[in-house]
Amino acid sequence: MIMPREVVPMERLVPLLPELAARAAEMEVARRLPADLAAKLAATGVFRMVTPRSLGGLECSPREIVEVTEAASAANASAGWCVMIAATTALNAAYMSAENARDVYADPMTITGGVFAPMGRAVVEGDHYRVSGRWQWGSGSANCTWLCGGCTIWENGEMKRLPSGAPDARMMVFPASEAILHDTWHVMGLKGTGSGDIEVKDILVPKGRSVSLVADIPRESGALYKFPAFGLLALGVSAVAMGNARGSLEAFADLAGAKKSQGSAKTLSERHIIQAEYARCMADWRAARAYLFAEIDRVWQIALSDGEIPIEARADLRLACTHMTRTGADICRTLYDLGGGAALFEASDLQRRFRDAHAITQHIVTAPATLELTGRVLLGLPTDGGMV
Repeated sequence: MIMPREVVPMERLVPLLPELAARAAEMEVARRLPADLAAKLAATGVFRMVTPRSLGGLECSPREIVEVTEAASAANASAGWCVMIAATTALNAAYMSAENARDVYADPMTITGGVFAPMGRAVVEGDHYRVSGRWQWGSGSANCTWLCGGCTIWENGEMKRLPSGAPDARMMVFPASEAILHDTWHVMGLKGTGSGDIEVKDILVPKGRSVSLVADIPRESGALYKFPAFGLLALGVSAVAMGNARGSLEAFADLAGAKKSQGSAKTLSERHIIQAEYARCMADWRAARAYLFAEIDRVWQIALSDGEIPIEARADLRLACTHMTRTGADICRTLYDLGGGAALFEASDLQRRFRDAHAITQHIVTAPATLELTGRVLLGLPTDGGMV
């Protein structure tokens, strides 16, 4: 079954949004995305937004990917995070050999996930790598049919290195059935993502099913695959933050229209300080969102041309992503404070949005260290462009 490109994932996702919102508490208790919800999301095509059209994928524009992820996250940040991980992991398909990519991605219900960080070890063995490793942060892995994990490459007892001197690291893609999933996901926020550990022991991975987003050149020629790989992942993370903050704004508006403080005849929405603070939060969200989409559109126009995307444009995109993620967390914290005692209860969306927002800020692609990375580029200092 090849999914036609005329499928618009937002149109298919919208009918599912109320269920994503309604089952947020269930996901927190289960600490994962329920299998039936994963299947429903797969059927909308949202997991195939980055998958190449040559494999029946949707190969969406970055703006569409962000808008869809934002919508899912506004309903339920954990579900939005699982959408983001499955969609962006499919970037591997653009780098893999055509035969191996078909094996992994031809089925439209395929769900992939994994971890880029090189926490594993891959030893060259003919046309294969012998792989062992354990990776943290395996979001959505319980629903995946294929997983991947970053590995350093070893040959003749020595670790291979790139010309820059950095370790040669590649992602190994393997059937989920070959992995052990460890239930380690006991956390504060994004509790419903099932981001436990993934482990493999002494498995064989064909070289054609390994990918380096730093050293390899995409096999696919579409403009989406000219987009910086880490920029695309950062877009996904910031889209979840953006949607989560939007959900918090909506939840607070509902609360403010009904809640009265002790001893007051006025609802929260009728209090001047609440009105001013809510307006400021809305302005901050709209400004960060507009900034993010402005940079997305600018870099996308470059990608659509014949030229390469310069490091300055890539750095600007990363800066906008980090800004949105940090701003989203600030908004959720402020609205949680304004909600008063009512926001403390588990029944309140505000406390969950607060926790999820501060879990999102911990991801390395939008962490405060990215400000140093982009600041170096802005100041004209020598910078390793591979991670921008």
